[in-house]
Amino acid sequence: MDLSKLKPAEGATSNSKRIGRGQGSGKGGTSTRGHKGAQSRSGYSRKIGFEGGQMPIYRILPKRGFKNINRVEYNAINISTLQMLATDKNISDITPEVLAAHGLAKKKSLIKILAKGELTAKVNVTAHAISQKAKEAIENAGGTITLIGQAAEEKAE
Repeated sequence: MDLSKLKPAEGATSNSKRIGRGQGSGKGGTSTRGHKGAQSRSGYSRKIGFEGGQMPIYRILPKRGFKNINRVEYNAINISTLQMLATDKNISDITPEVLAAHGLAKKKSLIKILAKGELTAKVNVTAHAISQKAKEAIENAGGTITLIGQAAEEKAE
């Protein structure tokens, strides 16, 4: 082994000159930051969306629509999916936890059962909301429906 041929590992060193190490280095004095101004100061960070003083694009473009902050977002599950779970996976009690376990919903998402598809299997469904046609289809197949959360409270009143 020849000690004169040792080199640092690939990527361990950078090729650029070290800045701020005196005038003799060629990158001393202002340390490549130029004279005065916000960018020459320590602690400077540009605001998100800042475009050099011109009007930012997010202020130029018109705002469209309306976002309702009270909107309740449901994860829609069709009765065809319930049929698939009943036949392929042999599941008769369908709850939000079961749907989350099979990747059909997230753990904390609200579930609404919709009437797309055919249902022949007898299933017991627990969900946060259900459409009228889906309710009829489940009951016609011999299954039961249990509502949880706010929908169940409204039904009790």
